[in-house]
Amino acid sequence: MEGPELPVQAEMVELVPNGKHTAALSTTNWQCGAPWVPPGSIPPLCHHPLFVTQFEGKTSFGMSVFNLSNAIMGSGILGLAYAMANTGIILFLFLLTAVALLSSYSIHLLLKSSGIVGIRAYEQLGFRAFGTPGKLAAAIAITLQNIGAMSSYLYIVKSEVPLVIQTFLNLEEKTTDWYLNGNYLVILVSVTIILPLALMKQLGKWGHEWAWDLGGMVAVIYKKFQIPCPLPEQEGNITIGINASLGGEHWDGPAAPLPPEVEACTPNFFTLNSQTAYTIPIMAFAFVCHPEVLPIYTELKDPSKKKMQCISNISITVMYLMYFLAALFGYLTFYGRVESELLHTYSRVDPFDVLILCVRVAVLTAVTLTVPIVLFPVRRAIQQMLFQGKNFSWIRHIAIAVILLTFINLLVIFAPSILGIFGLIGATSAPCLIFIFPAIFYIRIMPKDKEPLRSTPKILAACFALLGVLFMIMSLSFIITDWATGGGRSGGSH
Repeated sequence: MEGPELPVQAEMVELVPNGKHTAALSTTNWQCGAPWVPPGSIPPLCHHPLFVTQFEGKTSFGMSVFNLSNAIMGSGILGLAYAMANTGIILFLFLLTAVALLSSYSIHLLLKSSGIVGIRAYEQLGFRAFGTPGKLAAAIAITLQNIGAMSSYLYIVKSEVPLVIQTFLNLEEKTTDWYLNGNYLVILVSVTIILPLALMKQLGKWGHEWAWDLGGMVAVIYKKFQIPCPLPEQEGNITIGINASLGGEHWDGPAAPLPPEVEACTPNFFTLNSQTAYTIPIMAFAFVCHPEVLPIYTELKDPSKKKMQCISNISITVMYLMYFLAALFGYLTFYGRVESELLHTYSRVDPFDVLILCVRVAVLTAVTLTVPIVLFPVRRAIQQMLFQGKNFSWIRHIAIAVILLTFINLLVIFAPSILGIFGLIGATSAPCLIFIFPAIFYIRIMPKDKEPLRSTPKILAACFALLGVLFMIMSLSFIITDWATGGGRSGGSH
């Protein structure tokens, strides 16, 4: 049954259960569901199914592009070179372009749905479309996506911190000491840095992840012209020194063998193998930003759907270019030997390289400080699903954080590589958030008198949802088959 349609001019008006406008809440700077608002302090009005945030947006167009780009950018960039190595340059470019365009269309559906009912929260769109089941489905998908993001961040900690310590201690070879064991170090970082931040009642946003990734991309491009090809180990299965420009260091252990038909320094333009199944999940994981689109829309100065769509298109285009350049130059540096976590591959060339060390430290700082930021909305979603309506409790606040961090640490410790995290999350929650939910919410919310079920926009939306379902089924099938046959190789695990 279709709900009442709100007039367009009511999009930025707060509604109360009796249908009257309220001036008392017009000065609030809260955004319903914002991760930095303590759960016990969220106004009761936020739980009303037709709530629209009264928020006079003050964020400029340019800053909104920055915020959305920051929401898109994440650890997925480190897996794209590996994806290119297993698809070839042309196929990778085609798939990356397709995912970027589909992400833009998905945001278009979200903005149209939001404009009809005046709701600026992803979960509340689910409630408006399908009631409590829709809200729970959206909350679960967002929670899984955030857990996957935290897992990938902590895997980077597990993988990179030992290399940083090894460099600072000037150790040419890795030892078995505990302070070079990634499993111990990820637990130590979680307990001493992440957990105290996660236990705070409020936590401000950290908005500079893009800077570290941008710096990393520049470093990847620069190192392409410094690292020779073929690499020493490719010339023979013996350990030999590298030229003086790379510091005279050597490879440490064998790399995965290249297919015999592929020359070591010749790029492939089209490739299909068992690892190709991870490509679209990695890309989907890298482009998920949809839960953040509506809050950014709320904060936009002089908001309109056309303006927000333009912001989304610019942000996706910028990230598309950054992703492609990072993947291309990472791949053209190592070709078939690139690992699923690109940064770790450089340790095989020169573990004492100052530029790579700086990038590692910057990335580690960013991901470590981002984990508690991501943990806040996950905890909020869990509290809304299991303890909705209850007052704030420190015991519950702390217990959920400890349980989440324990679970994620176990996942990271026992995961053979970051590839499994990218693949699993990218094949489950990502297609739901990008493809399936925006399409079915749109079909359900858009009034039939405006767009009948057989109208072109709704048919396209239905095809879009079907594409997401097919993508999920195929990706999961290939990935599970690859796991079952032991085809996945470790991507720099410790």
